[in-house]
Amino acid sequence: DARGAEGPTHCDLEVAGQVRRGRVDVAFYRRTDRTPDQQALPGDRADLYESYANAFLANGLSTIRRTLITKKAAGSDPEAGPALEAEAERLLFVSARTRAAVTAEATAGLLTLGEALLAAYGRHKERRALLDYDDLILKAGAFLEAEGNATWAHYKLDGGIDHILIDEAQDTNPDQWRVVGALAEEFFSGEGATETERTVFAVGDEKQSIFGFQGADPATFQDMRELFAERVPAAGGAWREEDLTQSYRSTRAVLEAVDAVFARPEAADGVSARPITHEAHRRGDGGLVELWPPVEPRPSDPPPPWKPPVERVEADSPPQRLARLIAGRIHTMVNGAEILDSKGRPIRPGDIMVLVRRRTGFVEALVRECKNLDVPVAGVDRMVLTEQMAVMDLVALGRFLLLPDDDLTLAAVLKSPLVGLGEDHLFTLAHGRGGTLWRELEARAGDDPAFRAAHDDLSRLLHLAGDVPPFELYSRILGPGRGRHKLVGRLGPDAEDPILEFLGLALAFERTHVPSLEGFLHWLEAGAVEVKRDPEQETRDTVRVMTVHGAKGLQSPIVFLPDTLQAPRATPQLLWTEDGLLLWPPARAFHEDVADGLRAHGEQARDREYRRLLYVAMTRAEDRLYVCGWKTRQSPPEGCWYNLIRDGLATLPDTEEFAATYLKPEISDARVLRLTCPQKAEAKPARGVEAEPSSSPLPAWAGRPPPPEARPGPSLAPSGIGAEEPAPASPFGADAGARFKRGRLIHRLLEGLPGLPPGDRADAARAYLGRAVHGLDGGAAEEIAGSALAVLDDPRFASLFGPGSRAEAAIVGRISGRDISARVDRLVVTETEVSVIDYKTGAAPDAPPPHYIRQMAAYRSLLSGLYGDRPISCFLLWTDGPELMELSDELLDANAP
Repeated sequence: DARGAEGPTHCDLEVAGQVRRGRVDVAFYRRTDRTPDQQALPGDRADLYESYANAFLANGLSTIRRTLITKKAAGSDPEAGPALEAEAERLLFVSARTRAAVTAEATAGLLTLGEALLAAYGRHKERRALLDYDDLILKAGAFLEAEGNATWAHYKLDGGIDHILIDEAQDTNPDQWRVVGALAEEFFSGEGATETERTVFAVGDEKQSIFGFQGADPATFQDMRELFAERVPAAGGAWREEDLTQSYRSTRAVLEAVDAVFARPEAADGVSARPITHEAHRRGDGGLVELWPPVEPRPSDPPPPWKPPVERVEADSPPQRLARLIAGRIHTMVNGAEILDSKGRPIRPGDIMVLVRRRTGFVEALVRECKNLDVPVAGVDRMVLTEQMAVMDLVALGRFLLLPDDDLTLAAVLKSPLVGLGEDHLFTLAHGRGGTLWRELEARAGDDPAFRAAHDDLSRLLHLAGDVPPFELYSRILGPGRGRHKLVGRLGPDAEDPILEFLGLALAFERTHVPSLEGFLHWLEAGAVEVKRDPEQETRDTVRVMTVHGAKGLQSPIVFLPDTLQAPRATPQLLWTEDGLLLWPPARAFHEDVADGLRAHGEQARDREYRRLLYVAMTRAEDRLYVCGWKTRQSPPEGCWYNLIRDGLATLPDTEEFAATYLKPEISDARVLRLTCPQKAEAKPARGVEAEPSSSPLPAWAGRPPPPEARPGPSLAPSGIGAEEPAPASPFGADAGARFKRGRLIHRLLEGLPGLPPGDRADAARAYLGRAVHGLDGGAAEEIAGSALAVLDDPRFASLFGPGSRAEAAIVGRISGRDISARVDRLVVTETEVSVIDYKTGAAPDAPPPHYIRQMAAYRSLLSGLYGDRPISCFLLWTDGPELMELSDELLDANAP
């Protein structure tokens, strides 16, 4: 009771109140040691608001407290309870508006920052004349939606578009649908709707829409289907929707499991609004689905008394034990002559695919366990290059070459496969040393052959690092230095891909940056390059470990699903309203009703995509599906994959339970659920497996190897035809290249000036030649400009530089079995004749040099293949004079290649 005979009593609370009829007056206190009459000043009340509100609200000021007043106090004044509840409601409203204000202010700040970043990114692209992938889609959609542009696009694209095919339509995002809709608009309006038979063909399965992070939305797919279903009949066309329920991939056992899982409403939510049923094409093929008990956490073994801090300690965690279990099962399959019933042959590593939701430590553990059992494994489908051991060793070596006195980096290099010193050698060097580790290695080089070899190799690289670019440096390390052999020998064949990618990045770096070792290493580490292995190009007979997203479109006879007892928990940080407005509450405590609703909608969309991902994962299996998982200290989510599959299998009468001894000792109570279908049809060998000989004889050529393809010779330039051509003059002669610069600049002016109005050519020539990069004085620039303008102003040459002429025209062809590639200075093509002109800097000689004649004859031979119906004239244009020299047909015929 906050009231007393003499007013409020002090009771070690920050808030005390005196109840009056219809309202509450509250006394604020800065500290609990103040006397009751020391109420807070009005200016201090904002600072004390949170303490006051906490007396009425809980859970971050988002809910009213269960008890606002004790029964005894409420009994002494019946109006106290309603008054406190009214104040709590008022404070709850104020708290919600406060959170909304914080969200609005944070969103405005984020939009300001985002606008600045997007503007800077836009300027970056504009300066480099670049478009990213989203730009192509957005600009194409905006262009086609503008009035009249779609018609123009139909006209320009090969006379019109008659058929539109959308593959994987469920993964098409709304911006891409804009492009499709704009292109198809012509199909349903005007003459386009009746003039030509046109089709829109879309292939998609909303159950497999799993790329929400790329903007794919099953609702948009459904909206577009309804739109076309309305527009096509209205335009007089026939609209058909075909449900493809027959599966050519999976056996009956796998499909029955899929149907049973998604027959339950909690699994089908967000996957399909209609019942999911599959018809197995492979009716007679044997298959199975197994659900293993989860691997439970257990007390870990006591740690050893001491281990070196750099030595890996193998954890006995549930993911580690499950990895060991799966690797052992795979080892039994591929080495125990276990038969794949439908193929009638032993199981191979390439028949097995392990699918996970996320790339976690489990993936590395599984790959390691497979390698320990000598099971060929391809590794993960994506990797961050700088996290690969081979690349880390190469980067460490580069860091040492930049700073030899870095002891820790040198120790890592010495222990790496690139040098290969052992623990004892490193201890001998490091323990009790008087200076740096490098000086110690240098001083002890004569004590041990291993020290001598390490010192000599590293010294040689230190001298080399300052003289060659990064690509050449690492090429020598990995090639002649046998670095690739050492790394692959220690780390296994999976090190090959990171090494090749590392070299490729070194070469790419040198194309766009100053080739320095320090710059390359910084660029590599700052970029965190991710390398993706294309599983469709995987030709080795190895077990594949990949994410379900990466396996979209792939399949495998045997699929393991180990990551089934975890579910996504991340909530969207950026909240979007239906009309496209952004909200960003900076923390969960600032959510209010609107943000809570958007957050709940985002979590619902996340969970629905999680269930669609399960559908994709299960349907990757052709013959066998193994479902397993591991538990953590927390209970698994009710709607996790494991529970959905378990509950679905439990509804099938053919599901049996048995004890699987091969799961012990990792799983003590190894009771496995299994659904099987027997092999009834005759086993069919897969492609690439030798089948029974056919009764019909093959033609004789089928048994012979194909003849070798003719290897084309090197491409030849017309200027190189003829062995007696004189050697070109050096650009570093007495004139210091001035003659070559003059010729190059005149060529450039004759290329660009004809496109300008005649009155603007002189100013443009002087502006171009006046650039500092050319290094010309006023007299030289005027002379060069005069020579070029004299050619363009000469009425005799007007047709050569008029409409229909092209500068720097590329022509390619084949003459007498040789590939010829050329670029002519000027090409004029009219309805009646073709003229080809080659510029020559200087004054015209009495007779054209022989190698010029052969060059022009080669041009004529190439062009005759394109314009054989028109005469082809060849000219040499000498810029001093200027003078145009026409080469006669007789002269060209005598020098034809």
